[in-house]
Amino acid sequence: MALKGLDIFKLLPKAHANCKECGFPTCMAFAMKVAAGGAEITKCPHVEADVLDKIAESTAPPMKSLTVKLGADEGKLGGETVLFRHEKTYVSKTLYAFSLYGCNSDEENEAVIKESAAVDYARIGERMYAEFVHVCEHHEGKFVDLAKKAAALNRGVILSTFKIDEAKAAVEAIKDAKPILNGANKDNYEEFSKLATDNGLVLGVNAPNLEEMYDLVEKLEKLGNKNLILTVDTHDIKTAFEMTVQIRRAALLNKDRTFGYPTLVNIAGLAKDDLDMEAALAALFTVKYGSILILSKMTYATSLPLHGLRQNLYTDPQKPMRQEVGIYPLNKGGENDPCYITVDFALTYFVVSGELERSGVPCNLLICDAGGYSVLTSWAAGKFSASTIAKFITEEVEPKVKSRTLILPGKVAVLKGEVEAKLPDWKILVGPNEAVAVVKFAKELAA
Repeated sequence: MALKGLDIFKLLPKAHANCKECGFPTCMAFAMKVAAGGAEITKCPHVEADVLDKIAESTAPPMKSLTVKLGADEGKLGGETVLFRHEKTYVSKTLYAFSLYGCNSDEENEAVIKESAAVDYARIGERMYAEFVHVCEHHEGKFVDLAKKAAALNRGVILSTFKIDEAKAAVEAIKDAKPILNGANKDNYEEFSKLATDNGLVLGVNAPNLEEMYDLVEKLEKLGNKNLILTVDTHDIKTAFEMTVQIRRAALLNKDRTFGYPTLVNIAGLAKDDLDMEAALAALFTVKYGSILILSKMTYATSLPLHGLRQNLYTDPQKPMRQEVGIYPLNKGGENDPCYITVDFALTYFVVSGELERSGVPCNLLICDAGGYSVLTSWAAGKFSASTIAKFITEEVEPKVKSRTLILPGKVAVLKGEVEAKLPDWKILVGPNEAVAVVKFAKELAA
């Protein structure tokens, strides 16, 4: 049962009452914030270990949060607290995997690697690519070689096999990659749990239905293993959908921690070699509620809509996506080339920079601190004003750029006179209202 604020307050050390080292004015204020999930109990440096464990367990999210290795990077799974994004926000975005199969020829697997690894681009400041390589054992003797090939791609690795000998050999070969070991079932769970625990790996739990999955998780937890991901690997779309939804509802609505784990969904198995169906199902399970989705391969046709959906779904609407403030030379722009200025709203930056790059005209794009809002919104809020623009130009731009031509966004043409008064050495121009007209404007300016 979750502890209330007063319960947590009673457990806090009285010898250091209201010391403020946690960042809150009183112990009661801190306790109430911890109970509400707004602060970590570890912020109090004086809590004893046994009390810390008790409070941490009580205040932890109903779904366990896992850290997985993605090559040189790390990713997060789970930790969710709500069923619907509008209730609060989602925490850990869905991650994607492409697959290498032992039953495929070397040429077929190489073709999948070449096509899938090529999908790697940035959208609004986020890297879009398949974070995992899934290795599936269908052919004796190729599993370890494929595992090594997957680990060399500098991504996360998922090893799917029910054979303990194959699993041990593959884990030993790529143990530094910290793969997800997906293979525990009712017949082998003890051996697989020991292998995963000994090597600090996340263990994939496999069962054909919810009842067997629940029983198997309970057995693994009794063995002391709570580093789990629940694998939905069925050829029936209806059953797979029901399983992911019921697992999430049991964890978040019923507070049943036995199902409080992330899920791994085998989309490739559900789609049966139909890439259009695979993309559609990947979109479905991104929304409801796959933590990792296994695809046969990642193509641009799949990635562009799928990653766009994920980014929209997992972006916190209360926190604007911001581009770092600074000077961005485009088309080999130099210190003598004209300067276009706009706000730090990430979408504005990527749209405007894309059009400027398309023009082919050398220039400098200046990103001013506007609170992460769009041009009109930040202007209306007083965050993108003549004063803020002049301060940014004077302090950040003039020491680095010799050009004295500044182009304002067309939607804030009203600022032209004020900016000219504050920057008398600059030639102030007004650009187009819409980004689509930037190419023509830039070419005419350079002519």
